[in-house]
Amino acid sequence: MATDHTSVEGYLADEAATLQLGRHVADCLQPGLQLQLAGDLGAGKTTFTRGLLRALGHGGRVKSPTYTLVESYPLPAMTVHHFDLYRFSDPQEWYDAGFADYLATDTLCIVEWPQKADGVLPVPDLTLELQVAGEGRNFRLVAHSETGTACLTRFQTLTAAG
Repeated sequence: MATDHTSVEGYLADEAATLQLGRHVADCLQPGLQLQLAGDLGAGKTTFTRGLLRALGHGGRVKSPTYTLVESYPLPAMTVHHFDLYRFSDPQEWYDAGFADYLATDTLCIVEWPQKADGVLPVPDLTLELQVAGEGRNFRLVAHSETGTACLTRFQTLTAAG
């Protein structure tokens, strides 16, 4: 796994590894954080989110919010809002849907297809880029804020400890 102060890169051999990455990232998150997920269809964004939600205590089904646009999960530590903006045709739809109100200090917002709301979404704390690579996935986790950098530092410490 390649690391520096603002990013971590690695390879995920299979679905189990993608779920594990979600669990590791969950251990580093805090309310108020925005995490944007980038990657083509089938890159593993929802699988990653499933691992993250399971680690935060969600025991139910995790589905892609492609048609509902957002799925909310009230959990003990915080409420997680999982957005999928794939169907947006105009960034203004972010405001029209009232989604700006979901960004709060007591929530975690995970946004798939953030480029569909380019110019209206605030800068994320973290981005996770997933790219199909053979049977697995390459990933890159990048910090864009002080909060994101603190999260990435915790991630690096936890994953180095095994």
